[in-house]
Amino acid sequence: MVPKKILFCTDFSKNSEPAKEAALEYAKAFGASIQIIHVIGAWPVHAYRQKVSIPEHETVHCIEHPVNADLEIIADEFRKEVKEVRTCTRAGEPAHEIARLAEEEQVDLIVMGTHGWAGLRSMLIGSVTEKVVRMAHCPVLVVRSFPHPASG
Repeated sequence: MVPKKILFCTDFSKNSEPAKEAALEYAKAFGASIQIIHVIGAWPVHAYRQKVSIPEHETVHCIEHPVNADLEIIADEFRKEVKEVRTCTRAGEPAHEIARLAEEEQVDLIVMGTHGWAGLRSMLIGSVTEKVVRMAHCPVLVVRSFPHPASG
């Protein structure tokens, strides 16, 4: 399988940096286009609201503009080496929205990071990542964001 459309998922954390690098390398190697997605889910809304004082019912609308601006910064980095780059912001349950966009856009490969902070059940792979792996219609490349404790 040679991916022609790659979906890179970001939460703007350092944990997504290795996945960003992998998505870029795959796109360059295969001449693929990249779509970058950030999903505004229930948990980040509270984090965003701590930074900005806005009413609950307007939270998603108010944070969408800064999220889009941050996505464009990443897109501009990709555009230095990849011909076709697009961005997408969605609100909802992250795994569902990622899998849905991948299917709508007929993506060949999803690239995402993991940090394993979701508890024992999902220690090796993040809960969102685990759900995407189960839901996606295409392969998912999971890029670990930290060195394995046994490796040093």
